[in-house]
Amino acid sequence: MTMLLTGKKTAIIGGGPGGLTLARLLQQRGAEVTVFERDTDRTARQQGATLDLHDESGLRALTEAGLLAAFQQHYRPGADKIRLTDGQANILYDQHQETDAATFGHEHFRPEIDRGPLRDLLLDSLQPDTIVWDSQLLGLEPLAEGWQLRFRNGTTAYADLVVGADGANSKVRPLVTPTQPFFTGFTVVEGNVYEAVRHAPAMAALVQGGKVFALDGKQSIIISAKGDGSISFYTGQRTSEAWVQESGINFQNPQQVAQWFAHDFADWHPIWRELVATDQAYFVPRPQYCMPLNQHWDAQPNLTLLGDAAHLMPPYAGEGVNMAMLDALELSNCLTSPAFSSTREAIAQYETEMRRRAAEAAHMSIVSMEELHSPNGIAWMSQVVSPILSN
Repeated sequence: MTMLLTGKKTAIIGGGPGGLTLARLLQQRGAEVTVFERDTDRTARQQGATLDLHDESGLRALTEAGLLAAFQQHYRPGADKIRLTDGQANILYDQHQETDAATFGHEHFRPEIDRGPLRDLLLDSLQPDTIVWDSQLLGLEPLAEGWQLRFRNGTTAYADLVVGADGANSKVRPLVTPTQPFFTGFTVVEGNVYEAVRHAPAMAALVQGGKVFALDGKQSIIISAKGDGSISFYTGQRTSEAWVQESGINFQNPQQVAQWFAHDFADWHPIWRELVATDQAYFVPRPQYCMPLNQHWDAQPNLTLLGDAAHLMPPYAGEGVNMAMLDALELSNCLTSPAFSSTREAIAQYETEMRRRAAEAAHMSIVSMEELHSPNGIAWMSQVVSPILSN
């Protein structure tokens, strides 16, 4: 290990895939790392939709972390297969009818894994007591050559180096940059239906263990099957920034959600209403924000960001978790490289490359979001999917 981290305590704020990947990589290289996570334990929170990892980013980070074999034991073959439909549930394109053309090591192979198993395999790879649970960060102040961390549970901790991996509402980010995200003009309603075969049988049959992209030129519904028998989905539509507040909808009330869906998706086939017709589900509205593509800040010697805390973007290119895990790999490489004489120099190199990569991914996400909600959406999506099968 380079001398940059010798004798120093590194604190990672947030135990998502990016933060946990960084912890694993740094521990492999002898660094002293603590992850502070707001959840009370690993089972405290419902994990969202499935994740597709990419060869050049998420899978590369897992390979470097020595975790590819563990991933191969937990990923879900076939969960990456897509059905493309219109709003009337007509199947227009079906990857289930195609012969698999890619596997591990192929640039277009994007294996799916549920968030829970991915998090568990990362957690299990860490040294005992690496994670300090029930540690929601309230703030941090400079102390000596590092930072004093304050948590909601009343505890404090010192770290020489702090990495903000604490997501869209990062408490670390304001100390790095005042730049704020912008509203993209779209709002997603995330949903999860438990025991889908029982509570949403038509949707479970349609998704067939994989994914469904349903488009009508203005709105979208994206559905993913999960290994626990549930299905997760995202509706997408153009809204005002304050739509969630102005709508008056209580998204914890299934009847109100069903009424909203019946109104806003009135032109869609009634089969889709099955997604919101059960109380065995949860719903969360998510206005879509994105960090400016040209953001910049000066590097600090003891503070940096990764993942959504650094480059929040919409989910329409599947790049969020992959960028976070690649951030972790590149930051760990810089912090443990003999090429840099100071942590500031190492962080500056990491952040320069991270911002460049993130801007490209965010641009792709914005373009995808606009195209999927355009009259050309179905044709555009068909062109995106078909090259993956033929290469």
